[in-house]
Amino acid sequence: MAEKTENEMAADAELKTLRERIKACEFLLIGLGSEWEKAGGAEVQEAYRALAAMTEGKDYFIVTTAKDARIFESSLDEAKITAPCGNVNWLQCSKGCTKDIWERGEVADGICPHCGAPLTENTVLANPYIEEGYLKSWNLYREWLAGTLNHALLILELGVDFKTPTVIRWPFEKTVFFNRKSHMYRINQKFYQIVGDIQERTVSIPQNSVGFIRNFSSCD
Repeated sequence: MAEKTENEMAADAELKTLRERIKACEFLLIGLGSEWEKAGGAEVQEAYRALAAMTEGKDYFIVTTAKDARIFESSLDEAKITAPCGNVNWLQCSKGCTKDIWERGEVADGICPHCGAPLTENTVLANPYIEEGYLKSWNLYREWLAGTLNHALLILELGVDFKTPTVIRWPFEKTVFFNRKSHMYRINQKFYQIVGDIQERTVSIPQNSVGFIRNFSSCD
């Protein structure tokens, strides 16, 4: 059997440390970014299965900017997920005549029953974007997050870029700053850098987060 490289051994060590931190934390906050939307179907579903195993028995919440809705096809608890950028399984009036949101297939002809305009996917790409689709889950997330203050909170920021930094990246940094009992992992192939006053309680891992999490369950 070939010996592992120094980088492979370092990655294994990070996985084991992460496993220990997950066991010890009271709350687990996960943010999923563009790397999860770009990943291939089989690859990302394997990663979601690893996330489900990772969160089993934990008090967790997931914030995702991925609009592909693949997370909702996983075994993760939908009640613990918020998708503020919308998802392709939700539909809205393309003209924004109503705040109603429909699930795909709920309106047979794909026509808004209020004004006759075509329905379109309820994501940030819609103009206008009807935010009511995610607001209920977002409010639940905010209430949950408020309850983590001064508790052992582990934050996993996975594959988040700078397209919508006000959704995950900057708020997560702010949470780490104010909660002195928190610890964060920033895992990203490109945007892994950490700056400011939170460096002592953060770990930066320059790897693709989908691949990293896929390997989590195989770590001894």
